[in-house]
Amino acid sequence: MATEQELSDFLKSVEKRAFKRSMYHVRNEESALDIVQDSMMKLAEHYGHKSPEELPMLFQRILVNCTMDWFRRQKTQNALFSRMSDFESGNEDDNFNILEVLSQSANSEQNESAENQADRAQTLQQIEMAIQDLPARQREAFLMRYWEEMDVAETATAMGCSQGSVKTHCSRAVAALGKALIANGIHV
Repeated sequence: MATEQELSDFLKSVEKRAFKRSMYHVRNEESALDIVQDSMMKLAEHYGHKSPEELPMLFQRILVNCTMDWFRRQKTQNALFSRMSDFESGNEDDNFNILEVLSQSANSEQNESAENQADRAQTLQQIEMAIQDLPARQREAFLMRYWEEMDVAETATAMGCSQGSVKTHCSRAVAALGKALIANGIHV
């Protein structure tokens, strides 16, 4: 059974990654914040009594479900409006960067030239755009496996699909990212 402190520490440890992941899915800062907050509240309310070892998988599943609920609500809401302007979203944050940690560590290197820093920033932006262009399930599998560092079984459980599906989604995501980056002149 997790104590209040263990639950609080867990939520603090996942909040930034959960927000970034949600931001990539919904591409709206306020909605991403709402999804993460709802997920945290549901975890604390319904699963706070679980052991600390169970919290990461429970939270990932709750986050996926809250994100899917958001998309369902959007679909329903969009069906109620007929004007095209109601379907437009001008809330994308162009400054959002999935590789923020790498970017910050790169900027801390004092010996790096301004040209190298600019090249690195441009490369990171191209990687971010390539990740955003992935289909939702591929992006979700890719981020869980390679960013959250979850294994195939954990990712399958969190996504509610088979391990084979996770492997397929990840393989397709890596191939698509590779093609997109090579097309932009980035060779890995």
